[in-house]
Amino acid sequence: MKLVNNTNQKKDIKKISDQEAENAFRTILAWIGENPSREGLLETPKRVVKAFKEYFKGYKEDPNIILDKTFGDVEGYDDMVVQKNISVQSHCEHHMAPIIGKAHVAYIPRDRVVGLSKLARVVEVFSKRLQTQERLTMQIANTLMKSLDAKGVAVTIDSTHQCMTMRGIKKEQASTVTNYYLGQFKEDLSYQNRYLRFISTQKE
Repeated sequence: MKLVNNTNQKKDIKKISDQEAENAFRTILAWIGENPSREGLLETPKRVVKAFKEYFKGYKEDPNIILDKTFGDVEGYDDMVVQKNISVQSHCEHHMAPIIGKAHVAYIPRDRVVGLSKLARVVEVFSKRLQTQERLTMQIANTLMKSLDAKGVAVTIDSTHQCMTMRGIKKEQASTVTNYYLGQFKEDLSYQNRYLRFISTQKE
């Protein structure tokens, strides 16, 4: 699967002002049959623009910068580092409906490790963009593998897509699981199996 380089695409996109975005949301309110001028909706376009800035803040963040600082004082630690149950809130690129779930991330350091919070922040950066779950999983894994020069990376995402739970087929209990393995996790099934056992173990 070929990954799209969002950075190159941005060069051709016209800068849209907050006011233009608010006007667009007023048009949508009228389109669905509402009156954008009624009291309860007067500030709605401004609130939606503010919310969208939060939902899609990942477009303005660089995950490679997040992973720039690493630590070498780990006394030779060379086994996997696993971080489970990282919350994921994203939006699908087909209907702009929420994707809600959890990510599990693991990497095998070569010489250096990264602060634990940075793993969750990388998940956050890519989640705060319009996504498909498959691409989101791969982007996280490829970025960790390259930026950390890791021996291996594994990423799993388990989520529900409201584009199919609230509309369309309306299967409320359906969840989607994606996995992506690189390096030793892909080449050595013993690492992959250990990782899968770790992320399936629940706290008592």
